[in-house]
Amino acid sequence: MTHKVVAHFVDGRVVKGVSHDINPKRPFCHIRTDQNGTVSVRLSDLKALFFVKDLAGDPKRQEGRVLETRDPRARGAHAIEVEFGDGERVVGLTVAYPPAGPFFFVLPVDGRSNNVRIMVNQAAVVRMASER
Repeated sequence: MTHKVVAHFVDGRVVKGVSHDINPKRPFCHIRTDQNGTVSVRLSDLKALFFVKDLAGDPKRQEGRVLETRDPRARGAHAIEVEFGDGERVVGLTVAYPPAGPFFFVLPVDGRSNNVRIMVNQAAVVRMASER
């Protein structure tokens, strides 16, 4: 399956493109970009990998930080806030809290977000808290 992704690296770089080989149990994935062809990405170098609806996004849009009442995605999930080393914060839902592996997935609480889901590198997180 091909996914539109935006890779945010710990060092601040950003790579946008499509990928079909993302697996958090493998050390690398590949992102095909419009500008640089296919880029090999070491997952441990990432802050997070954002699976998106549109690669352009809307940089002016502010993400909602509150889960809507009766959101069916919350059933069986944990609401969490994740803060990265660069100060960015993400509020979302995850299946297991605290996460067991080096990478875990978060669904943004904002149902209208351009982000479909986010693969978080736990090594890039400075603070994580359950919102329940």
